[in-house]
Amino acid sequence: MDDTVFHVAMRHFISALLPFILMCAVPFAGDGMASSSLAGSGVAGSGAAGTPVAAAREVIVYVGTFTTGASTSKGIYAMRLNLETGQLSTPELAVEALSPAFLAFHPTKPVLYAVNETDKFQDKPGGGVSAFAISRKGALTRLNEQQSGGSGPCYVSVDRAGSRVLVANYGSGSIALLPLESNGRLKPASATVQHQGTGGDPNRQKGPHAHSIAADPTNKFALAADLGIDKVLVYRLDPKAGTLLPNDPPAATFPPASGPRHLTFHPNGRFLYVTDELKSSVTAFTWDATRGVLTELQTISMLPEGFTGNNTAAEVQVHPSGQFVYASNRGHDSIVIYTVDQQSGRLTLVGHQPTQGKTPRNFGIDPTGAYLLAANQASDSIVAFKIDKSSGKLTPTGATAHVAAPVCVRFFARR
Repeated sequence: MDDTVFHVAMRHFISALLPFILMCAVPFAGDGMASSSLAGSGVAGSGAAGTPVAAAREVIVYVGTFTTGASTSKGIYAMRLNLETGQLSTPELAVEALSPAFLAFHPTKPVLYAVNETDKFQDKPGGGVSAFAISRKGALTRLNEQQSGGSGPCYVSVDRAGSRVLVANYGSGSIALLPLESNGRLKPASATVQHQGTGGDPNRQKGPHAHSIAADPTNKFALAADLGIDKVLVYRLDPKAGTLLPNDPPAATFPPASGPRHLTFHPNGRFLYVTDELKSSVTAFTWDATRGVLTELQTISMLPEGFTGNNTAAEVQVHPSGQFVYASNRGHDSIVIYTVDQQSGRLTLVGHQPTQGKTPRNFGIDPTGAYLLAANQASDSIVAFKIDKSSGKLTPTGATAHVAAPVCVRFFARR
């Protein structure tokens, strides 16, 4: 081939490739998220669309915070966790928001939801819920906001179908169901339920305090833990109609002054674990997904024998393998570790890992099950731990990130 023919052929070859080069580049163009940190991730969230999480080298971590009082936080922060080394990048402000204390992702769309934990929102009584679009590099762009249906919203989740957001309002003791538009934007609440009653602790349980709410694996029921009335209430969930109706039976009742706080399902969908904030224990249940019935299996202490200090329980999560359950102690400042009997769902204590900070309100386990990040609210730190997949024990990686008043840790997998 002579030079002229070769050059013409090369021009045609490059012209043919150009649309594909541009198509690959376009999704990353115009991203405003701090390029120095998140843009270097090499993945979009935990991996580009269609890429297994396990194949990614890094994952983006979002941190919800308190922005009121003495906190210097300005909203939601983002950083990277290296899945090979357990190291953390420097957190950066992803978006300004009013006390975005708890976070949740849409199950299929790149959208993040946050409660605005306040008693006044948009010049109206009560709290709020905010929706944010997530870019390919992790930037957050505000979509819209809605009232949360009560005061002091402290927990948000999304139903399994991705059609409704569920909110627990701690201050007013109410729960709400907010429909979603096709792009993930929030609509006004289609259902609100006001809890009633008191508990056994005259200081903490003078009235209802809804502390968490989540859909069950079948998406037919929603379970709400109310710290103030010592109950996990069960509702029949109709995402299409947008209703929350009491189940029969309507609740699982805890001993007085237990204070059920957070709840989580085992991956097999047959067991539920609840932290009892006031008694520093975890209660295990079997779950009948056909009738929506909880049957208590066991209540186990979260504290070591001989501990006499003040403590309150906070977060509870199941390892992705289903082999371990973790829960956080505020006061003892530790993560308690249990093994799970896969047949019965009962827990056996493994031990405790200090979180190297104060008041671990929340923690997160990355989707691969390799690392746990503990959010120490009172010491403004997030500490990384390596998870032993045989024993469940935690070992510090030496990585610590500094975020003011961290409340919630969430790992983003690309939708």
